[in-house]
Amino acid sequence: MSQVPSFAVISGAQVHQAVSGREAEVTAMIEAAYRLHGEGETVNPDSYFLRFPDRPSARIIALPASVKGDVGVHGIKWISSFPENVAAGIPRASAVLILNDPETGYPFACLESSIISAARTAASAALAAVELSTRRGVKPARVGFVGVGIIARYIHTYLVGNGLEFEALGIHDLSASHAAGFAEYLGRTEAGSITVHDTAEELITDSDLIVFATVAGEPHVQDPAWFAHNPLVLHVSLRDLSPEIILGAYNVVDDIEHCMKANTSPHLAEQLVGHRDFVAGTLYDVLTDKTTPPADKPVIFSPFGLGVLDLAVAKYVYDQVTATGALLTVPDFFHELKRYG
Repeated sequence: MSQVPSFAVISGAQVHQAVSGREAEVTAMIEAAYRLHGEGETVNPDSYFLRFPDRPSARIIALPASVKGDVGVHGIKWISSFPENVAAGIPRASAVLILNDPETGYPFACLESSIISAARTAASAALAAVELSTRRGVKPARVGFVGVGIIARYIHTYLVGNGLEFEALGIHDLSASHAAGFAEYLGRTEAGSITVHDTAEELITDSDLIVFATVAGEPHVQDPAWFAHNPLVLHVSLRDLSPEIILGAYNVVDDIEHCMKANTSPHLAEQLVGHRDFVAGTLYDVLTDKTTPPADKPVIFSPFGLGVLDLAVAKYVYDQVTATGALLTVPDFFHELKRYG
């Protein structure tokens, strides 16, 4: 007979403690989740976007998913993006994640998930950076960040945590104060030179690894000539690049169906040419050597962001917190448990 699970609440502080300093381990978890997804061991429906007519810049997104294998859990992430928060001095994104028991369907944990979301996004980007650069035979030495919020900070941490070292680091952001703050952050640990660039063009042409982590709603980088030096691009924010840049590059995504929606840059490219032939494959295809990125073309990784990745990290956090004996359960959370009272 199935038992109703207890219900736990896991705080952001506990999530941070569970993943901090374990960048390589979390990245390996993300790789395992990508492999499960590629092997058909996941369910990952379309994300659902809740938008607001009176606040067009804001949205809340639901990402339901299910993962088999060692993860063995169902769940959903509910993540909001309110860019105007930044001016008020609080982070743009906030999130919670619910884990559901695969046997009974009962939810058994609610986790603060902005950290989980940032960690899985950064781990995905770092995995792509390592795998794509290794297979290209080109080790990136000059990294540039376009957009310098929390996601950019996490991506930097995960790049370094996966063994990448940089002789030069570039920064470009529409806010001079944010750019200066990120430069100060990088200066705490990086020995390489740090440059704040006035324009995106300066940063792109000066970098062989470029990270886009902005809140751009439509392409703001238009000229394919800026990428003539064939850099590796982590297009995490998905809407920064013109269709012409996408069409001139070797493109890798996390999931083709998911990425060709919501007016992402690859989706705009598809609308322009009427096909998807410009997509070389998925990161799973790269991991399984079904496609090999070239050194003589710009290589762009555009990850839509899969809920299965969030579940993999969240289940790991749940197991870590449980193992330490610090799991906080809510007594009598489920009350009506008898069919007829």
